[in-house]
Amino acid sequence: MLNIDSLQTGIVIDHIPAGESMRIYELLHLEQMDCCVAVIKNARSTKYGRKDIIKIEGNVKIDLDVLGFVDPNITVDFIENGKIIEKKTMTLPQYLRNVIKCKNPRCITTIEEEIDQVFQLCDPKARRYRCIYCEQEYSPRP
Repeated sequence: MLNIDSLQTGIVIDHIPAGESMRIYELLHLEQMDCCVAVIKNARSTKYGRKDIIKIEGNVKIDLDVLGFVDPNITVDFIENGKIIEKKTMTLPQYLRNVIKCKNPRCITTIEEEIDQVFQLCDPKARRYRCIYCEQEYSPRP
């Protein structure tokens, strides 16, 4: 049995679908942070069978919209003095900024690189987003 110490201060991202932790690691740019990060893949879960977990040590700010975009069932625990002080359940964000890129070669974001890539939720059931500039649709991978 693998044992990862509990955090005194930090964030635990839990209920990540198995195999998605490295995608979240990249989307949150955790490699650029100067803190201890533990990525636990394929942990046993009674509810999901298998899940991934990410533990981030210290007082850091993360983009919760990214987590809701990856999977709205992800939960985030904020830890202080070794205790959970807040637990958040994610939801699909209405807008995504610089998380996904527009694939339309004629979109203004392709030509003007300094413009933010902004997508708006257009179909919550299908989890589909549209570019706010050119209306190009983005659908999550199956």
